[in-house]
Amino acid sequence: MAWSEYTVGMTLGVTPRQQNMCGSTVSYCGGRVPAGSIYGVLHRECFTLFPDEMFADLFTDVGRRSVPPMIVAVVMVLQRIEGCSDREAVDRFAYDARWKYAAGGLDFDYPGFVHTVLVDMRARLAASTRPDRIFEVTLDAARKAGLLGRKRVLDSTPLYDAVATMDTVTLIRSGIRGLLKAAGADLEAELRSVIGRDDDYAAAGKPVCDYDDPAARKELVDALAKDAMALLRVLDGRELDEPASQAGKLLATLVGQDLDEGPGGVFTIARRVAKDRVISTVDPQARHGRKSSAHGFDGYKGHISIDPDSEIITATLVTAGNTGDAASAGDLLAQDLPTQDVPATDVAGDGDSPPNQVSTAHGPDATGNETNTATEMEAPLAVYGDAAYGAGVLLEKLEAAGAHIMTKVQPPVAPGGRFPKDRFTIDTGAGNVTCPADVTVPIQPDKAGGGTAAFGTACASCPLAAQCTTAKTGRTISIGRYEAQLTRARATQQDPAWRAEYRATRPKVERKIGHMMRRRHGGRRARVRGQTKVAADFSLLAAATNLARFGVLGLTRVAGPGWAVAPS
Repeated sequence: MAWSEYTVGMTLGVTPRQQNMCGSTVSYCGGRVPAGSIYGVLHRECFTLFPDEMFADLFTDVGRRSVPPMIVAVVMVLQRIEGCSDREAVDRFAYDARWKYAAGGLDFDYPGFVHTVLVDMRARLAASTRPDRIFEVTLDAARKAGLLGRKRVLDSTPLYDAVATMDTVTLIRSGIRGLLKAAGADLEAELRSVIGRDDDYAAAGKPVCDYDDPAARKELVDALAKDAMALLRVLDGRELDEPASQAGKLLATLVGQDLDEGPGGVFTIARRVAKDRVISTVDPQARHGRKSSAHGFDGYKGHISIDPDSEIITATLVTAGNTGDAASAGDLLAQDLPTQDVPATDVAGDGDSPPNQVSTAHGPDATGNETNTATEMEAPLAVYGDAAYGAGVLLEKLEAAGAHIMTKVQPPVAPGGRFPKDRFTIDTGAGNVTCPADVTVPIQPDKAGGGTAAFGTACASCPLAAQCTTAKTGRTISIGRYEAQLTRARATQQDPAWRAEYRATRPKVERKIGHMMRRRHGGRRARVRGQTKVAADFSLLAAATNLARFGVLGLTRVAGPGWAVAPS
């Protein structure tokens, strides 16, 4: 549905503040709902956190009144923290007194609304310039309360997709069906004229076949492939509208990733796994992923950054399931890294270089007093992460920012218990490598960075050769582009103090992910399809988790435009 269809005839609704003395949920829930629960936090602060005016840009000036957006925002937050579907959420709002209490203490008989209101609000937010404003509000409150320091812990978790993974036959047939559906009447007729199989491609699912018969399976695959190729030839060189173009590209991708053309032009299923394989035509952005060598999944990865001291989530990101964690770290830290490069020798701003700061905004501290946020940000950023974040490209970025690197880097290994790379002295500045037997050879540089050091004939007479290599041509050391960064990181993490700090701090992000994933529906299992929608839903879950944490910390408003936490 187009955005204009959402905006026509809908004006901003206003949440009532006047309470019925006899029918209000305040008198009933006030002594029963804990003040430190998310219901208590929202009841006290919902008008400040999510005022109706905050959503004014989503509505028009003329038309019928919407459900007050503050109420919808509260319902969306509670829906995420409790793992409800849209229909379950509106039922909870209608019959659970705590939900109306959380929405500013509404009356018991305050009317409910249909579940499509939630669908509509998500569409409005997605089409706006600030789609994640609910999460941003929680982050702003945490920042003004002084809850965000200069430590960040990163981690990711699988988000299982909301669709079934398809096999090759189902993928190709579904791709053909999608193209026929997206084509206009004239184009569809032309496409159908080149189809060779006795199949109108109208019904979903796998075609009829004796799948126990290898010959029948091969014949089916070849016939589907030939139909797909015939359709793509019809499209070749044509000007297409967006839906048909996207459907054609998807079909071409499916054929290319899963099929090989053999002798005689017979198509067979490829005996390989494509690097970025599409696994479903219903959600083409979902991917095969691995959390570990023994744990695979289909769908997306949810990435978070937290402040380990307050356990507030500071950033979220959703990527395809096959995306590496280190590749996402830069986006998670975008608001925390300095806005311009700062020499590592001047991270505190002691010289002529600008201080390592994120923002120059002013705001009240935890006591409500005005402080310069930039002054608090002058300390170097400390970034914690497991070995998935110990990649050279991230280490280089953190070093350039003057950050305190607390990401684990795996030590190098060698087969058969022989000398690993860290037994060799690699001097990238001098361009040479020295082996344990004190033989030094030059590094032959590669165009992409790094290089290779070959010891060759020196190994033939070396007394340590048996402990080093079995290669007849001698030991060869490969030097990566980020070898210097990796070597420094490995040396740093040998410090007992570094290890103690890492072990005490990094596991906190695992607990936070546990808080987010405790509900299967909408937690570990995505409730929506498509990376953009999954990312918005994950951001909303992070906002709800932050609000629950505010209750534990006792976050309240203080005089002036600030927030404060209860003294410990």
